[in-house]
Amino acid sequence: MILVTGAAGFIGSAFVWQLNEEGIKDIILVDKLRHEDKWKNIAKREYYDWVDRDELFDWLKVEENAKKIDVIVHMGAISATTETDGDLLMKNNYEFSKKLWDFATQRKIQYIYASSAATYGMGEDGYEDNIDLSGHQNLRPLNKYGYSKKIFDVWALKQKKTPKQWVGLKFFNVYGPQEYHKGRMASMVFHSYNQAKEKGQVKLFKSHKEGYSDGEQLRDFVYIKDVVSVMSWLVKNSNVSGVYNLGTGKARSFYDLSKNTLISAGKEPVIEFVDMPEDLRGKYQYFTEANMDKLKKAGYSKEFYSLEDGVKDYVENYLAKEDSYL
Repeated sequence: MILVTGAAGFIGSAFVWQLNEEGIKDIILVDKLRHEDKWKNIAKREYYDWVDRDELFDWLKVEENAKKIDVIVHMGAISATTETDGDLLMKNNYEFSKKLWDFATQRKIQYIYASSAATYGMGEDGYEDNIDLSGHQNLRPLNKYGYSKKIFDVWALKQKKTPKQWVGLKFFNVYGPQEYHKGRMASMVFHSYNQAKEKGQVKLFKSHKEGYSDGEQLRDFVYIKDVVSVMSWLVKNSNVSGVYNLGTGKARSFYDLSKNTLISAGKEPVIEFVDMPEDLRGKYQYFTEANMDKLKKAGYSKEFYSLEDGVKDYVENYLAKEDSYL
């Protein structure tokens, strides 16, 4: 049985969709729903049981429950790069992850968790996932969220006792269905589509860095269906362990992203450039591009969606539909 934390969130719920697509329903969902619309992310899903996140470790203390678990896919976290409460981040993104690691180690089961490309900071030393422990320690994230993810990667690499399989996934800029509850942190595809629908145009940040034109800030945008395909492959290949990038390996501009969103929506690509908020300027990555060689060498060979194809699928088959959920 597969236990998925953050199961009602963006990546977690999409992964549960992927499992259901493969006919897998022996899944334990772990999350908190609160007042957001996250419940809609799992409304169509089939699964064995639901566990409140705050009650998970008590639930796991019951042997009848614990012995059911073969795989933990830990997507639960505070994922807002603008979160300022460092103690909250450490509790949720670091300590919680360590406790799940210890459980997986004791039970000799698989453990896959969410890291982040935010651990790379400005990418001064590139975006290489084949660096050793000292290389990970030398990374300089731009915010507390990235730091909380970095130090768990570092802690994991130090451990002599490990789960049967352990994989940390450094997610780059993921977009696609199921992100609707994320507000400001949702992808620019989501925001571009809704801006165009409401106002007929899209607003992008001006560049505040020499060498980058307005709208030409570059990111590695990866479609959610590729992300969950990789995750499913990892579950099936328990011999693969370590920290891995999860992007496409090809950086594209925000202008390209928004232009393709508008074209897919059947609208003219009208784009206006506005000043970036002051609170983001010193913490903004102008270029990210995942080196994907390590994952390919591990055996993952499926082609990733191009930006054009991923945006087209997202817009035409989800955002433009009355029911936009997987």
